[in-house]
Amino acid sequence: MVNRWHSQHDADNPGHSGLFRPSGGLTDMRATLALSYPLIFTNLAQALIPATNVVLLGWAGPKSLAAGALGVNLYNAFMVFGTGLISAVAPMMAQSVGRRTGSLREIRRSVRQALWAAMLILMPIWGLLWHTDHILVFFGQDASLSREAASMVRPMMFGLLPLFVYQILRSFVTVLDRPGWSFAVGAIAVCLNAIINYALILGHFGFPPLGLFGAGVGSTIANCVLGVGLAIVVVSHRRFRRFHLFGHLWRPDRQRLVHIFRLGLPIAGTQVMETTFFNVAVLLVGLLGQAQLAAHAVAIQVCSVCIQVPNALGQAATIRVARAHGRGDLAAIGLAGWAAFAITVACMTCVGVLMLAAPHWLAGLFMTEGGAHEQVVNLAASFLVIAALFQIADGTQIVGAGMLRGLQDATVPMIISAISYWGVGIGTAWYFAFHLGWEGEGVWIGLAVGLSTAAVVLMARWALRVRLKLI
Repeated sequence: MVNRWHSQHDADNPGHSGLFRPSGGLTDMRATLALSYPLIFTNLAQALIPATNVVLLGWAGPKSLAAGALGVNLYNAFMVFGTGLISAVAPMMAQSVGRRTGSLREIRRSVRQALWAAMLILMPIWGLLWHTDHILVFFGQDASLSREAASMVRPMMFGLLPLFVYQILRSFVTVLDRPGWSFAVGAIAVCLNAIINYALILGHFGFPPLGLFGAGVGSTIANCVLGVGLAIVVVSHRRFRRFHLFGHLWRPDRQRLVHIFRLGLPIAGTQVMETTFFNVAVLLVGLLGQAQLAAHAVAIQVCSVCIQVPNALGQAATIRVARAHGRGDLAAIGLAGWAAFAITVACMTCVGVLMLAAPHWLAGLFMTEGGAHEQVVNLAASFLVIAALFQIADGTQIVGAGMLRGLQDATVPMIISAISYWGVGIGTAWYFAFHLGWEGEGVWIGLAVGLSTAAVVLMARWALRVRLKLI
């Protein structure tokens, strides 16, 4: 069964044979792009769900946008922790494919226990998110905005279960070189989210305007489409159904579950460090007023969409490095990592140029013109000019962490992230924003410094491990 599966795998993917043997630099770049471009579209589809909500909340007014920014950033901290934990399944499955011994059974075990891990962490996450308003007030946010934020987060948090299922199954289809399926499901969810939230937030098609509560309900429905849609694909498609992923799901596998937590917790820690780094920036900007907070929400959403490219390249790097690591191919490990890095630098250079060339146009996509909205657009544009200067660094630190993750190196990158984001970045943001009085622009300078520090140190660690063959 296993040998037959691998023979079929190779026959189905002649263009991807470089994934299973050493290849040259250009071939590695082509292989990375072939795996990355469906992931880029998938990530963009996922990012468009909250981006669409931000646009619609911006149309509802600056107060709704500001409250939505507070709620989404708290929600994202827990969401990123969960997705970071279960993302351990990707390098585990990829290494199984690289070893090519018993991979069908090993992949099935990894997916099932990742689903177990997701279920185990959901209850405490739901318990905390239910008290969103109290948490935000504790951190010094306006009580009225905090209550509005909670009205969105409470319905939204129940969409985490199908979202986690989608993320696990997405890793599964990507490792099997079929990432297009996750994009197809994601595209459907984006369209439905836009229609549903347009109706629920603003009150169309016979629905009353529900504002932030409607945004939360619409997001949960979109996440259900993601999880259920991809589950239908993996149980019905002939390439996937042979794995019987959901059969005997109730049977525990303690060893594999412990492995997922051992690898996934540092990954989750790294991603939470980055997310909460941005969350603290939101809290700092929130102390500066509603207009600054709304502008920050717009600028950070633009960056969130743009960063989906290195996110995809980092995911591809993790899988390709893990495959090479699984078969013990030292040369292919280095080529896979450096190919992802080179593509990232090229892509993020283009993103930075766009932000420098058209910051007002980008900010204006999220707000209508006139009145207080014009002030928000001008502030957001000034933030985007600063963001343009650290796009290469932001992309590099994401891909660098992905490359190291392929070697199952997660603990040290987590420590590097903690120091870079919280020590260097937040310290710089506080100093420039409040001590020097640069307000929101000072916070964004802190973001730039923190991300650049992480990028340099993570890439130095990768280069050292490859040069000294510490893999």
